[in-house]
Amino acid sequence: MALKREPEKHANHERWLVSYGDLLTLLFAVFVVMYAMGQQDKKKAEEVAQSIQSAFGMTQAGTGGKPIIIQSGAVNIIPDMKTLPSVIAQKSSIGGKARPIASNTDYGSIKAAIEAYLVKSGTSNKVGVEITHRGIVVSLKEAGFFDSGSARLKKESTETLSAIAGTLNQYANTFRVEGNTDNIPIQSSEFRSNWELSTARATNVVHYLVENTGFTPQSISAVGYGEYRPISDNDSSEGRMKNRRVDIVLLSTEAENGEARVKQNVKLGQ
Repeated sequence: MALKREPEKHANHERWLVSYGDLLTLLFAVFVVMYAMGQQDKKKAEEVAQSIQSAFGMTQAGTGGKPIIIQSGAVNIIPDMKTLPSVIAQKSSIGGKARPIASNTDYGSIKAAIEAYLVKSGTSNKVGVEITHRGIVVSLKEAGFFDSGSARLKKESTETLSAIAGTLNQYANTFRVEGNTDNIPIQSSEFRSNWELSTARATNVVHYLVENTGFTPQSISAVGYGEYRPISDNDSSEGRMKNRRVDIVLLSTEAENGEARVKQNVKLGQ
């Protein structure tokens, strides 16, 4: 007896619906997760905004959400910002144009401009220019700017000093003028020691820069290190010649802020 064949089943052309349904389910889950994450970030952003507004004495007015000043005479300051003076806030202007703060990217052009003038004027042997971790250091060598044992600027050196000042004073950084000597004790009734001599030279340079080249007293200071900050060996005449100098230092923002931190820590430790 022959077996009865079952009729052939028709091909199921709707199997793709199963995979399509799984894909839609996965997409739905992904969008739910993304929506939840977006809502969380939005909440954090609102908290940060409210914190900043609170720090600056601002609040939300009504339902409009527009901030208003509630105490214009007593604005709060964020604690971390009041510990250091803002160098950017010290910008001044020349001829109505704001002066920028020189950064690391400017040091090369400043050094090149000063050196170009020194070559053109034939005074390269009287001035040295160096880029250091503190900023730009312009070293005025004693032989070119002072007589031995004297703190008075040579008249013929003022033209060079004015040209250097014209380049440096285009920037609103803080400047320090540092007097240095060799270790040979001074023989003078005018100065008790090399400290007094180095300080007097630095101070006279500051006076000249403020009175003749437009430097502001708030942006510049003088200090005398005497023989205690040598850059060369005092055992040779060449080394002692290098140590007898006055440095004009264009302080970098990092150097100035670092010194401000040290000063604040010392004050707090008293």
